[in-house]
Amino acid sequence: MSLAAPSSLLKVEEIQGRGRGMVASQPLKAGQIVLKDSPILLYSALPLIRQSLSASSSASTSCFCDHCFRTLPPFLLGDSSSSTVLCPNCRYHRFCSSSCLSKASNSSHSSWVCQALSSLRSNSLLLEQPLERQVQANFLIAAYNLANISPSDFQILLSLQGSPDDTTIAASKFLHPLISSLCSLSIISPQNGFSLELTSLLLVKDKLNAFGIMQPFSADDDQRSVRAYGIYPYASFFNHDCLPNACRFDYVDINPHEDSHNTDFIIRMIHDVPQGREICLSYFPVNENYSSRQKRLIDDYGFSCNCDRCNVESNWSDNDSVEDNAEDEEEVMDEDQSETMEASDTDKHALEDNNDFPHAYFFLKYMCDRTNCWGTLAPLPPEGDTPSNFMECNVCGKLKSDDTFDVDEGLMED
Repeated sequence: MSLAAPSSLLKVEEIQGRGRGMVASQPLKAGQIVLKDSPILLYSALPLIRQSLSASSSASTSCFCDHCFRTLPPFLLGDSSSSTVLCPNCRYHRFCSSSCLSKASNSSHSSWVCQALSSLRSNSLLLEQPLERQVQANFLIAAYNLANISPSDFQILLSLQGSPDDTTIAASKFLHPLISSLCSLSIISPQNGFSLELTSLLLVKDKLNAFGIMQPFSADDDQRSVRAYGIYPYASFFNHDCLPNACRFDYVDINPHEDSHNTDFIIRMIHDVPQGREICLSYFPVNENYSSRQKRLIDDYGFSCNCDRCNVESNWSDNDSVEDNAEDEEEVMDEDQSETMEASDTDKHALEDNNDFPHAYFFLKYMCDRTNCWGTLAPLPPEGDTPSNFMECNVCGKLKSDDTFDVDEGLMED
């Protein structure tokens, strides 16, 4: 099963050396929303057995709704006064409301999922495995459940990029027998071809296409963790670039409580691009140095990057950072700002004549300077033909005027 282009703004094309990618089918403006995508599958990024604190502890542990993944109030083990709702069967999984529990019971937390996860939580062999292996088990339960509740979405999952490699084959050899032992808990349709080969195929689809939904931002925490992963079929077509021209926004905790689409992704343009240009996201924070980026891309996605930024930074010392180099070039950027913006409209990189750091302007203008954030700034959507003067960080939500004056974050919720 193949997916058609999600809107008239984008088209899916085969790009030499990069596979399928999203291309602008018309000129796009800074701040323009080019895609809203809903996940066909969500699953927890937490261990099978989550840490809860005893009632005598003075600390608290936060968790997330097991359906919509909103942040739940801190709870203590044995606390029956919590406003969250427990699954009546396993008494383990928590939901933000009875409505979310009801939706989950017919989808993400079906009776088979409930029983399967309960069984895995008692499997000492799996519990001894690293977090990555436990999260893969979470995914496989969610994926095989998807095959039962929405066969068409399951076929979309199988159509995404990825072929099994040695890593996923090894993982499947460990996990498949565990999943096989759970099949007696439910009838998995024969046409789904439940097999070791299918388990391996699913794992690589997850590895190459899943997006992380991060835990809430905190300026005091420089190591944000993932709360959940999701498969977003259209968003998965965006290729990576270390200097992206678009970025993703999610509002998991901000959207109104009754909104069932709080896990949707919004892809917004960072700056203007002409028709025919590939639209790219960065698969991780843009502040990472060259060696870190290359390692993550090879380990997680199986490719190395040779974009213009990487070609420049490959000659740097490992101790160099984009922040340091951006600061060194700030005076030059101020002088050449008008030329830089013209370059983005004519398919040139900012400050093309600066061989040391031609992309410094990007970090000065589009990287959030809030402590421990490192998010990417994109303009708010334009009103008609009028561009917005405010940019929003896709990590911390900070608003910043285009002339660098900060704006009260509370405006974001107005």
